[in-house]
Amino acid sequence: MVKRIEKTKIMHRAVEHNGIVFLGGIIADDVSVGMHGQTQQICRKLDAVLAMAGTDRTKLLSAQLYITDMAQKEEMNAAWLEWLDGGDLPARATIGVADLGSPSVLIEVVVTAAA
Repeated sequence: MVKRIEKTKIMHRAVEHNGIVFLGGIIADDVSVGMHGQTQQICRKLDAVLAMAGTDRTKLLSAQLYITDMAQKEEMNAAWLEWLDGGDLPARATIGVADLGSPSVLIEVVVTAAA
């Protein structure tokens, strides 16, 4: 069975199938702040969407972090590690991209978790 959670105009925030929860890309609401602040906002949003799906950050399996400036990767890593317990780290890739739709959007995060 496929369970879809929180429909938007273009996608569902999360889709669960066979005990795996796939989240769509999440960006910060306030993109006037820097990489650290945007990453913190995204992590709070991830908590909320994961909770709607009946799971949490301790069950993350993988993460893809798309960032527009690799020079800011350490700021992103700092916020990421503030959010995650070092024992529950997912498999992860950080991918440099030229554009995330707006010059102010510095990062977009996609995760997969166990239900």
